[in-house]
Amino acid sequence: MRTIQSVNEMQSHAIGLRSGGQLIGLVPTMGSLHAGHLALIDIAKEEADKVIVSIFVNPAQFGPSEDYEQYPRVLEEDLEKCRERGVDIVFNPSVVEMYPQGYSTFVKEEHLSAGLCGVSRPHHFRGVTTVCLKLFNITRPDIAVFGQKDAQQCAVIKKMVTDLNLPTSVLVGPTLRDADGLATSSRNAYMSDVQRQEALSIPKALQIAQDMVQQGTRSVDRIVAEITHHLSLHRRVRVIYAQVVDKETMEPAREIEPGRHIACVAAWVDQTRLIDNVEL
Repeated sequence: MRTIQSVNEMQSHAIGLRSGGQLIGLVPTMGSLHAGHLALIDIAKEEADKVIVSIFVNPAQFGPSEDYEQYPRVLEEDLEKCRERGVDIVFNPSVVEMYPQGYSTFVKEEHLSAGLCGVSRPHHFRGVTTVCLKLFNITRPDIAVFGQKDAQQCAVIKKMVTDLNLPTSVLVGPTLRDADGLATSSRNAYMSDVQRQEALSIPKALQIAQDMVQQGTRSVDRIVAEITHHLSLHRRVRVIYAQVVDKETMEPAREIEPGRHIACVAAWVDQTRLIDNVEL
């Protein structure tokens, strides 16, 4: 496995791989790799000849009062996991490499990013689209693999790729869950055992929504009310949003069409912000 920190070196190497007819798969991450990331790496390995994992905690997608400084950074552990998983290249640039002095260019998707997380984190997706476009230009991937847990991010990146005519296919891997049902996330490490028990109310609420739809409920208001009610029973949980949206356009649903809509939740568990979603 090769580790590269330089943007120029990574770009030159990627161009060489493409010239040699190698299909490149990229798994963009902020490190602190967990089982969900490893599952995305497996998808990339199935689809591509060479797999690149980027590890970069992107300051542009954090707000001024968010957890950029506290975000877990465990590079040596991440590198070992990548070696064990058969990753070909880890791209681990510094902030100065990605955003040199005087940097002032950003990419903003205007529509899909406006709701859900975009309301409480107004600059988040601008940072996501900017860093992903930069990573695509640097690593030249034929495919890029993201996780369904970040459903809005997936939709925004797909829209960027379409709108800007990028030669990269976006693949979405299913949400991976721990044995207790909690969606895997690097931020899960912030929580104590007691807080984690409270956090389990999120997948439980989403399961209630799925069950209601399977039993014939089509009212969005009823689904959202049940999700919100279940979460309100847990004193450490503060709901940021609970919505039902089209899984491609992120438009709020009026009436649920099975297979088309997803139920999405974002909530604070004390000081930890979690998101999750399920297809209805």
